[in-house]
Amino acid sequence: MIAWDALEAANAPLNAFTDFDRTATGGGGALAGLAIGVKANIMVKGLPWTGGCDLFRDRIAQRDAEVVSKLRAAGAAIIGSTNMEEAALGAKTDNPFFGATQNPHRLGYTPGGSSGGSGAAVAAGLCDAALGTDTMGSARIPAAYCGVYGFKPGHASVSQDGLEMTEPSLDTIGPLARDMDVLERVSRVISDFGGGIAGGPVAVVKALGGVECDPAVLNAFEAAQSALGKYVEIELPYPPSRIRFAGFIRASRFLAAHLAAAEPVKISPALTKLLTYGPNRSMADLAEDAQVIAETQAALKAALETCGAILMPTAPQAAFPHSKAAPANQADFTCLANIAGLPAIAIPAGWSNDGLPVGVQLMGKAGDEAGLFALARKLDAALAAYRPPANFGY
Repeated sequence: MIAWDALEAANAPLNAFTDFDRTATGGGGALAGLAIGVKANIMVKGLPWTGGCDLFRDRIAQRDAEVVSKLRAAGAAIIGSTNMEEAALGAKTDNPFFGATQNPHRLGYTPGGSSGGSGAAVAAGLCDAALGTDTMGSARIPAAYCGVYGFKPGHASVSQDGLEMTEPSLDTIGPLARDMDVLERVSRVISDFGGGIAGGPVAVVKALGGVECDPAVLNAFEAAQSALGKYVEIELPYPPSRIRFAGFIRASRFLAAHLAAAEPVKISPALTKLLTYGPNRSMADLAEDAQVIAETQAALKAALETCGAILMPTAPQAAFPHSKAAPANQADFTCLANIAGLPAIAIPAGWSNDGLPVGVQLMGKAGDEAGLFALARKLDAALAAYRPPANFGY
């Protein structure tokens, strides 16, 4: 039985959940006994399906998204909707309409975006797992900032049914959890899970593509390299910042068209500004963006023909205060799996000097999910970096 009053009290200082379903019950199956939260841009029958937008504040989902139906069929209890960035386009989960979500490791700090509510809820023990969505890193970055595990399936491996889109060619629904076992159990239920072994050496991006990283992130990345042994270096065809920007333009263009009919007062000034970038892009620049994306896809997939996985930091930094602007390079590493449509797992990898978690990720080939998880388990055991927040635990 879920102690609803205690759960809501534990959620109050975090604002990780925006809505609860007090009628939630589980059943028998692969996920029996698990309580799962679902990001507010994914349909859960009877709950507000807001997408983090004031525009959709009063919209109630009339049915479950396909992934939610699969979770219920496997015995999970779907306990509520988690907070997120407005329209899933943002980096902090400081929502102007539904409030900021706090990082359980340090109040006043971001849990990451755009699936910050899911990351915070899982880290604080409010649920066993939560679904996020990952457009350019929106599930894996919260996993890193909140010190938990996150999986972005291959783009074609999980249904987008019932998802309020940010950019259909990049959006991917994926879970977050406090351990690899639950992460894999949920992943196997919601996505196609190939049995490939992810053979071959691990690759790393040469000089991390020039992305500036915090010392704690570099230390964790170097520890991960050592744990996995021999590796090879690969080069990206463009700087990660250029690849990320090409993906952002796609999202800006899609959302600008999708929300074009909305009343201006229903969209925040911050999102309004983000929506100007894509439509104002010249045809020549759009052609160059398309080339950046195509060449990056080809380079990453070619690398994974001979390598078992690509190891990278998850985010270049640890969580930062809500009072500060999000670093521009936040999604420089995570965007690559979205651009290429490939699966990627984020795991806790270390801690900053002032006690905030940092993470690394492994990106693999579609169809090699079992092997990718096996490699991530090996790395997780070597790093042993997971620890729950000191002051939270429902």
